[in-house]
Order: sequence, then C-alpha cells, then structure tokens
Amino acid sequence: FYHSIQNGNFQTAMQERAKGGAQGNLSAKDILQHVIYYPNNKHEQQKIAHCLSSLDEVIGLQAKKVQALKQHKKGLMQQLFPAEGETTPRLRFPEFREAGAWEVKLLGGICNVLQGYGFPERLQGRQGGKYPFCKVSDITSAVNENGGHVVTAANYADEDIVAELRAKPIPVGATIFAKIGEALRLNKRAIVDVECLVDNNVAGLKAKTSAAVDYFIFLLSQNVDLNKHCGGAVPSVNKSTIEAIKVLAPEPPEQQKIAHCLSSLDEVIGLESHKLDALKNLKKGLMQQLFPQEVA
Repeated sequence: FYHSIQNGNFQTAMQERAKGGAQGNLSAKDILQHVIYYPNNKHEQQKIAHCLSSLDEVIGLQAKKVQALKQHKKGLMQQLFPAEGETTPRLRFPEFREAGAWEVKLLGGICNVLQGYGFPERLQGRQGGKYPFCKVSDITSAVNENGGHVVTAANYADEDIVAELRAKPIPVGATIFAKIGEALRLNKRAIVDVECLVDNNVAGLKAKTSAAVDYFIFLLSQNVDLNKHCGGAVPSVNKSTIEAIKVLAPEPPEQQKIAHCLSSLDEVIGLESHKLDALKNLKKGLMQQLFPQEVA
C-alpha cells in the first residue's frame, strides 16, 4: 500500500512541518506523529495499490516513448546537419544529394538580429494583454515545458506599453535566446509562436526573406555555442557579434525540407508529451478521490 505515503496531503503536511526547522529538516518524530488514514481491509488496500501501480506502469511507458522520440530527433539533427569540421551532412534528402557542400554564411547575412527593450518594474505584473513580454525565465519555461515554443509569458503588455517603450514586437517565427549572464551559457533557444516583446537581456533572429527559413534558423541556432563568441567578466554578446557568427547553411529549398521533417517530429513529440501530462493528471485526480482528504 505504498501509495499512502505519496498522498499529496501527506507531502503537504510534511513540507509545512519542515518549514518550522532552521534548515527545513524533518525529524523521525515529525513523520511518526503524522496521522494518516487507510482502510483496515487489506483487500481494499491491494485494489487501490494495483490500480495506481498499473497507472504508474502506463505513465512509465509513455515517458519512455517521449524520451525515445526526443533521442530520435537529436540523432536526426546530428545527421541532417554537418558534423564539426565537415561541410556536408551525413544524411541528405535524395533531391539534394548532388547539391554540393553547404556554404559558410554570416548570421547577419541570412537573419535580422532583433533586440529587446528595458522593462521597468512598474510596468510588470500584468497577467493579460496583447503581447507576452518575454524574459529569460520565459525562454527557459518554453524549452523545458513546451518544446521550445513561446506561447505565453509571466508578464504581458498592451499597445500603451509598446508605445511608451517605443518597442517593436518580435514577429512570429523568430528565434529568441539569452544574450547576457549565466543564462547565455545554457544555450537555450525558443521559437516565437505569437507576436511578443522581449526584454533587453534577450536577442532574436528572424530569417531574411529568400535567404533562409525561420524554423531552419531555430534548428541551426541550437548548434551555435554562444560561449565561443562572448567576452567580458559577465558573458554577453551584442548585435554585431551575433551578425558576424559564421554558420553553414544550404539553399532555402533544402532548409525547408529539413525544417518540415523536424517540425513534424516536434509535433509528434508535443502530442505524446501532452498524453504523458494527461496521464499524470489522471493519476493525481484518482489519488485525490481514492484517499480521504485531511481533517483539520
């Protein structure tokens, strides 16, 4: 009946007790004195345990499926982009096998580098508005929770704020990333699914029409290690530094093919990740119903 100690009420109670200590520690006495409720009938215990452990198995299998898809994508990217020191990818679509080596290009030649704006504290805190106002933390959330797609942010801005800041919204399809501080070292990239604003610790890349494809730029940027291009006591890169970064890229038709292949796989990963989240929520809901609520 191991699920009894996973009960959310038990965890919450233990967290509350831990807050009372100088270092947030729990003693054996704290744990032993906590009252839990469970059925005396071992058959009922077994039924509950079997129900939830079976669901755990399904969740585990789904988690492995998501991880396998992510590894498959990682492997595909390694083959669809040239390895370090090479100019031709190991895996190429049939129609491009005779297209020759990828060309060295400057990021500034195939992208427009977009800059952010200072976001005064007095303007922060809005939970709704026309534009998500993305900070570095929002990029991290998008990467960790939404496959790198920016849809929402912790703060929002309307046209009045845009006018006050004299800001220009980041267009859909742009790639955004941290350009200063320790967050830069993490090399996290996100792609904008809705028009947004970004603060001045963030930079963006938008493909130039006829020179590049947005989603390809998002993928390509993940192979650019900004640590190799930053300087100073605090790591940072500026617009001119980003524009001067050399990359290898094929012509737009091949970019589009690569982008379509990997974005389609991203959609599958997203769907399977949502299934995993749904299963976890199902288990959480079941536990709330299968265990009695705490009595104050």
